[in-house]
Amino acid sequence: MANRPEHKTASNNGVSATRVSNHSAPSNNTLTRSNDTRHHLYYGQDKISYEVIQKDKARKLRIKVYPDQRVVVSVPMQVTDEFIHQSVQKRVRWIWQHLQDFAKQKTDVLPKRYVSGEPQFYLGRRYVLKVIVDPEQAANVKLIRGKLTVTLTHSSNAADDTDGSDRATKVKSLLDSWYHTKAKTIFAERLAAVLPQANWLHSSPTFKILSMKKQWGSCSAQGNLVLNPHLVKAPKECIDYVILHELCHIKEHNHSERFWRLLSQVMPHWKAVKTELDSMAELYLNE
Repeated sequence: MANRPEHKTASNNGVSATRVSNHSAPSNNTLTRSNDTRHHLYYGQDKISYEVIQKDKARKLRIKVYPDQRVVVSVPMQVTDEFIHQSVQKRVRWIWQHLQDFAKQKTDVLPKRYVSGEPQFYLGRRYVLKVIVDPEQAANVKLIRGKLTVTLTHSSNAADDTDGSDRATKVKSLLDSWYHTKAKTIFAERLAAVLPQANWLHSSPTFKILSMKKQWGSCSAQGNLVLNPHLVKAPKECIDYVILHELCHIKEHNHSERFWRLLSQVMPHWKAVKTELDSMAELYLNE
């Protein structure tokens, strides 16, 4: 897949439009109120839906197109629905084009080969994988100057590893171990940070780390948490959301109305954070 710029932005009359790259971290702006009504307009025969989110610190209307083909319009508190619709209409061709681009990209997401140049993620930031061979060093993984560098002690025998699978297995194993170690530390820090919000708990629950294909986390009937190590690739706010979601399950064991009210009390903007996490899930979970 050809490299793409991190963002493509158009600006006019206090309106900005941003194509959010697969490689860019979500914004952590404070969200104050979300309009749950889905808006839509047409470009030719194609119907384009978009969500409007009001932000207390927003100074202008901003349009973002995400990799999951979600269109989000962030606006200051005082703008009218008519202004929003007109602003989106002015950018409809731009929006449509990037929706088409992302639709094509989605079919091009291939399993990782674990070779230099591939993207890796950590705490919402994109890093370039660099694989080196150094017989004088122990096998390790380090973040060095914007690169996630994996050092192997020796190169695979070309005759025995014609497709590079043995080398890829070694690189993946080292990365998995590195992410697991980082996840253990970061999850403990974030659990301690959000725990005061869960005032129904009298002590900190235990957690274990388990790689899962379709879940970020779970909570047992005994109140023990299970967290996916791939979650450490996401921004801290997304990690907080998953942990708070599971802490709410300790009090409300299902997804009842009481559960969602409780989650909204401890994280009022959880819907926006969840959709940001979901928009990057295909990349974070790609192996």
